[in-house]
Amino acid sequence: MQFPHAPQQTQLPLFEAFMMQPLAPLLNEVVETPWNNDPEVFSELSLRGAAGSCLSLLAPILRELSEEQDARWLTLIAPPSSLTQAWLRDAGLNRERILLLQPRGSQSAQQLTCEALRLGRSHTVVSWLNPLSSNAKQQLISAARTGDAQSLNIRLG
Repeated sequence: MQFPHAPQQTQLPLFEAFMMQPLAPLLNEVVETPWNNDPEVFSELSLRGAAGSCLSLLAPILRELSEEQDARWLTLIAPPSSLTQAWLRDAGLNRERILLLQPRGSQSAQQLTCEALRLGRSHTVVSWLNPLSSNAKQQLISAARTGDAQSLNIRLG
């Protein structure tokens, strides 16, 4: 018994296939919603697992941030010891656009992060603050708004 053969279709990558799906019928109506003029200035990323795996996941994010069109710095505050100059180079980051800062004396990483955000010389300030209280988060948000910067906190578990 012979079966008719279906034409061969090329398999699309997952995201391309998803994007090709027709829009839901409800989207035919235009819905007016006010545009949020207050962009989110604080983001947090939680990574758990082996240090090498976490750094592998973090690399493309930091690489993208190091290539920002904004002329300001990407600032890393008190990164983990495994995030070395060699790692930055091997991960393909633009090291000419990155500042690595460590708190000095009695200054905490939280205070240094707020200061870097407030000064506005960085488009993004990445911190490794864990735990981060709601009060500390509000301080980061306020400082980021003052300096027109983005705050990204990385939690490594």
